[in-house]
This record gives sequence, structure tokens and C-alpha cells, in this order.
Amino acid sequence: MLSRKTILSTIALGLFGIAHVSATALTAMLGANERSCYYADVDGVGEKVGFYFAVQSGGNFEIDYVLMDPDDKVILEGVAEKQGDYIFTANKVGEYSFCFENEAYTSDKLLDFDIMVESEPRRILSSTQQPLKEHTSSLEESTYKISGLLSSITRTQKYFHTRHHRNYSTVLSTQSRIFWFTVLECIIIVAMSLIQIWILKTFFSRSGRRYKV
Repeated sequence: MLSRKTILSTIALGLFGIAHVSATALTAMLGANERSCYYADVDGVGEKVGFYFAVQSGGNFEIDYVLMDPDDKVILEGVAEKQGDYIFTANKVGEYSFCFENEAYTSDKLLDFDIMVESEPRRILSSTQQPLKEHTSSLEESTYKISGLLSSITRTQKYFHTRHHRNYSTVLSTQSRIFWFTVLECIIIVAMSLIQIWILKTFFSRSGRRYKV
């Protein structure tokens, strides 16, 4: 039977083995004909970098983007994209740039994006601790399963969040069109009524010709 100290050591090692994640979730407004860039530092080769974005409102929900490494080499790019979710392995240490371009569009865009840098530190056992491979492996497996489920829930929430904003923007646009169509229809009806009144008034107010006998 494992002692209390052994169990605590197992938990500590398992938690230490969990991947260290540095994430930045932001919402930003990008004006028409503007370009905006964001940066993330990668401290080691082989680290996982995640990039997610979605256009919440504005125009046709389209945006251009480009991802570059520390040497300004293009890693990913896209034109007229509504959303994207990418994961890549960093091959260089340094500052990676994530740029959004709205220069080809005339409407402001509301962006929701997430930049994540993930590294996996190696466990180091002290000379006084005995290997607990079986127990730590079980703990790590459970931890990664929980992490995967949380990531899945987060992605699902982001998807519904994006759908909510887009549907709301569509409703506002439709409501505005219906309003102006109704105003135009009322103006046309009033104009037609005035024209009919003028025609009838003109028809009955004509003076007949008079003849002398």
C-alpha cells in the first residue's frame, strides 16, 4: 500500500509533467483599410503554437491574415477567410507575428482570436525519490484526457459564440433592410395617393366650352 508521502510525490510529479501553456485570447476591432499585428514569443524549438480566429461582425465576415516566423518567413496566410483554427510546430526560437489585414475591405471588423504557445517540460527526479512510472503514467493519462476534453469544450464554446455574433449581425442587417423597405413603400403609397387626387381634381375642374347662339 502506498504511503501518503508517495501519493503526494506522484501527484506533484504528474502536475509538473503537464504541458505548460501560455495563451492569449483577445477581441479587437479592426477598422477599414487597416492592418494589425500581434506577437508571441517561443522559447524553444519544437513547441506547439496554436492560432484561432473568427470574424464576429462586419461586412461579409471576411478578413485576410498572415503568420510569420522570427525571420519574417510566411508560415500561414489566407485571403477572405471567415475563421480558422491552426496548430503548428515552431522550428525557430523568437518572436512570431500574427497579422490581420482589412485593407481590401470598406467595413470595420470585430475579431475574436486566440494565440497559444505550449511547451512540455521534462520531469526530473531527485536521487532520493523512487521511480513511480506506473502511477505517474496513469495520472498523466487522466490529466491529458481532461485537458483534451476541456479543449474540446472551449472550441465548442468559441464556435457557438461566433455563430451567435454572426446570426445577431444578420438579424440587425435584415431588420434595417425591412425598416427602409417599409419607409420606401409608405412614401410610394403616399405619392400615388397624391397623384390620384391631383388627376381627379384636374379632371373634374376642367371648364367646358361655351357657345353663343
